[in-house]
Amino acid sequence: MYQTSYEEQLHEKHERMAQLLAPYYKKELELFDSFSSHYRARAEFRIWHEGDCCAYAMGNSQKNGAVCIEECPKVIEAIEKRMWKLLEKINASTQTLGHRLFAVEFLATTTDECLITMLYHKKLDDVWSTEAKLLEQELACKILGRSRKQKIVLSDEFVTEKLTIDGKHFTYRQYESGFTQPNPAVNAKMIEWAVKQAKKIGYGDFFESYCGLGNFTLPLSHYFEKVLATEISKRSIQAALENCQLNDIANITFARLSSEEMTEALSGVRTFNRLKEIDLQSYDFSIVLVDPPRAGLDEGTIALISKIDHIIYISCNPETLARDLSILTQTHEVVEAALFDQFPHTEHVESGVFLVKKVQ
Repeated sequence: MYQTSYEEQLHEKHERMAQLLAPYYKKELELFDSFSSHYRARAEFRIWHEGDCCAYAMGNSQKNGAVCIEECPKVIEAIEKRMWKLLEKINASTQTLGHRLFAVEFLATTTDECLITMLYHKKLDDVWSTEAKLLEQELACKILGRSRKQKIVLSDEFVTEKLTIDGKHFTYRQYESGFTQPNPAVNAKMIEWAVKQAKKIGYGDFFESYCGLGNFTLPLSHYFEKVLATEISKRSIQAALENCQLNDIANITFARLSSEEMTEALSGVRTFNRLKEIDLQSYDFSIVLVDPPRAGLDEGTIALISKIDHIIYISCNPETLARDLSILTQTHEVVEAALFDQFPHTEHVESGVFLVKKVQ
């Protein structure tokens, strides 16, 4: 999509999204754009070895080789200013840092923290740790080494992002192996849009499925008495609990269950030991937020959330969103819809809809 201007790309995405939502939403889509460069806070690169020289690379379109990367304008400055210095150091130490290195991953924040994960086809030893520790100091970053059945954490395995949402300051601990939204500026716009919808309600409790590290959960918790949030990833639950402590938030209960399992629990179909300390009957949910993977929602979850007055649906796949809306709009009306350009210069679209239960 680089062959057209960013404005043209955004217009094409807007038209595509508007057409998909047309059967369910007649108003104008709210549009949230991105920086056209330096927007991505995480990146992964293969390491291509040519003799004694290493280069960043990505697979070619024919999938039979690699294209070496000489510039990467999409990564945020915290990554860009370190990635080329890192490559210089790797090439100056091909027997240690560069030897059998096959990939490098970057995770960074708008506050200039950067975690670099170096992946190897060899066992890492004390010599590697010593050189990598010096590199940490030179690059003012955190470095983590991985190989088969081995992980070496030299300092921390997380970075700390800070966002201001609706005038409130939030701190997020983001782990190397956990899911994070890739575009921090657009992510903040997404959260603020969700907060704007939640503030319209003013009663009841908040339920969230696919909560991750608490990206939406923490800001929205300020507008409800109690919050129940579910997530299947143990690492994400750990990060979410830590983030509650960092932000002094005490009204959120997290349950490590899949969306399908939580549906069974709330419907009374099954009981789970992981819920034995949680009184599900004490909640009076007035709103639910779902942020499912590209496959969208399963039938059980749709049936469950259809009983709740308000729904915020964050989607990374407009086709499955439209599919799910064909069912949800039997009980609810789409009153707000937005497009968030998390992934400029690609065809991917992130969107959000706010649904309110129809008066029977």
